[in-house]
Amino acid sequence: MTQSNQRIAIVFPADANELAATQVANTRLAGIAQALTSAGAQVISAPFCDAIADQMQAQLVDIDLALVWVNPFEAGRDRSGLNAMLRSMAGKGVQVSAHPDVIDKMGTKDVLYQTRHMAWGTDTKRYGSIESMRAGLLESLKHGPRVLKQMRGQSGDGVWRVILKDPSQPQLLAVRHAKRGCSAQLMDMDAFLRLCQPYFAQGGTMIDQPYQNRLHEGMIRCYVVGNQVAGFGEQLVNALYPAPAGMPDNEAPEPGPRLYFPADRPDFQDLKRKLEDHWITQMCESLAIKPDDLPVLWDVDFIRGDKSSTGQDTYVLCEINASCVYPFPPSALAPLVQEALRRCTARSKL
Repeated sequence: MTQSNQRIAIVFPADANELAATQVANTRLAGIAQALTSAGAQVISAPFCDAIADQMQAQLVDIDLALVWVNPFEAGRDRSGLNAMLRSMAGKGVQVSAHPDVIDKMGTKDVLYQTRHMAWGTDTKRYGSIESMRAGLLESLKHGPRVLKQMRGQSGDGVWRVILKDPSQPQLLAVRHAKRGCSAQLMDMDAFLRLCQPYFAQGGTMIDQPYQNRLHEGMIRCYVVGNQVAGFGEQLVNALYPAPAGMPDNEAPEPGPRLYFPADRPDFQDLKRKLEDHWITQMCESLAIKPDDLPVLWDVDFIRGDKSSTGQDTYVLCEINASCVYPFPPSALAPLVQEALRRCTARSKL
């Protein structure tokens, strides 16, 4: 198979009433499509909505690779129909990035629990029910502030900072939702558990981790193509950071802009080496993911942990994004194209 025969579909969400007029060239993914075309691939625009899942699967049956940019939840819709289609396509030999099963393993907050033993991990608990959360959280709070995260969510939804307000009153909590504009509230344990009850629907869980005191220094996002770091992002994400003294609690510092950097940024090279030489391999082993099944493009978010005894930075995993990584640093575009073509070539040899 020559490069000109490599067929790559770009799958993205679309309104059912506008499918006929929707093309990838008119979306934010146009640059990716153009780069793939320039490299010799045949790019198929694949706007998706649930109503045309069967039709789309029939149209894409002979492609080599499906690159998917669809959020887990968007405009009140979930990915259940899309995921069923992608699993069926993968079962017929089409490569899918990211495969829904891979997203389930690495793209939910459960990865924080499954990889807690790794160097990027911390004292992490997982609660599968309100009852287990009640007992576990009371014990966790004895050791300091905690952050609770629902298994799936975005934009701070279902992420809470929880503090034991008074050790003599273990049922009295100060809680703060990470959604922008929320302020701390005092409530008892029962009231907080009622707020969290919806997160356990349909097999959901809650993850419990220590609050990281260096949150105010910002989040580091590592953009990864396959198993190689292709760029970085850095942003002040302070939704759970306390407001400055004398200011209302809902006036914590605004998040800063996300700044993008190439993979050779000097002060991030230690983190890059850790990921490429150790952590990605360890994660794959822990989650039973084959390296070639990693998404073509994904990202890993870190908060700086306590410095080591020698004064070196440590890093605590915040989350992994595997289903809809965009935007990304310009430095990641060429590696993305190369990895996509490599996977097409590998498929053609099977």
